[in-house]
Amino acid sequence: MEIEDIAKIIVDSAIKVHRTLGPGLLESAYQQCLAYELRKRELRVETEVELPLKYEAVQINVGYRVDMLVENQVIIENKTVDELAPIYQAQLLTYLKLCDCRLGFLLNWNVPLMKNGIKRMVNKL
Repeated sequence: MEIEDIAKIIVDSAIKVHRTLGPGLLESAYQQCLAYELRKRELRVETEVELPLKYEAVQINVGYRVDMLVENQVIIENKTVDELAPIYQAQLLTYLKLCDCRLGFLLNWNVPLMKNGIKRMVNKL
C-alpha cells in the first residue's frame, strides 16, 4: 500500500475515533481505539515500539518508545495536551530519523475538532 493511502486512512480513523469519544480522555484510550480502528481497516499496527538509539557503531536501549508504527512506514505520536509544544514536533522528527521513516503524525486528542489536532511531519522529502 502506498504511503499516502496509509496517511488518508490514519487521518480518517483518527477523526472517527475523536468524533466517537470526544476530548478529555487519557492518551492510552485514544491510542488503543485508534489501533483497533486501523486494524479493522486491515493495516498492520504496532504500539509502544521500542526504539534503540544508534550512536556511532553502538546501539543503546535507553527506553524510547514510538506510540504507534503503521505498516512499518508511518509513526504516530499521541498527545492529550492543551497545545502542541515545539518539543513534541522535534521528538517526532527525531523518531522519524531513528526509524528511517518518511512520514509521521502528531495527534493531539485534547481539541474540540480533531482536524485541529493533526500535525503531519515528513523526513527526507
